[in-house]
Amino acid sequence: MYYVYVLNSKRDRLLYIGYTTNLEKRFYRHNEGSVLATKHRRPLELIFYEGFISRDDAKRREGYLKTAKGKAALKVMLKDHFSLSY
Repeated sequence: MYYVYVLNSKRDRLLYIGYTTNLEKRFYRHNEGSVLATKHRRPLELIFYEGFISRDDAKRREGYLKTAKGKAALKVMLKDHFSLSY
């Protein structure tokens, strides 16, 4: 199983989008500072994830969520989260 996930930085409120086969381990590595892209944005919270059977489908979804349209769709889907967090 492949997971596309969205992390929210509690420090600068920016989103990080990625994919992995082990969501729990990957989230732990982000928060311990092992991932260069998010090392200085900790603490992070997992705010969304989706599971895919196909790696290609997961990569396609990750790519979409990184676009302006994808980020706008996330903000609509997670409207309550963003209204509570900010």
